[in-house]
Amino acid sequence: MFVLSYFLTALARVLDMVLTLYMWIIIIRALISWVNPDPFNPIVRFLYQITEPVLWRVRRVLPPISGLDLSPLVVILGIVFLQQFLVPVLYEMALRLR
Repeated sequence: MFVLSYFLTALARVLDMVLTLYMWIIIIRALISWVNPDPFNPIVRFLYQITEPVLWRVRRVLPPISGLDLSPLVVILGIVFLQQFLVPVLYEMALRLR
């Protein structure tokens, strides 16, 4: 049981770090979109490739309101929810297995 406990603790930590990194990538992409970036820039292309699949799904459900794209905000709220709910649940499960 100790092995599963350590696995869940490691999973919670990695998940928290990945979610934080993805949140910052979404924020950077949103900020870059305000300045009309060069679409051929490799950094811009990377940001769009890694965020567009998630943002596109949100845009299908929530279209732009008055020309304002709220999909990055919705994704960030989803990330915060997962960090505040799922990560602590994994930690708690790991503690109960010890």
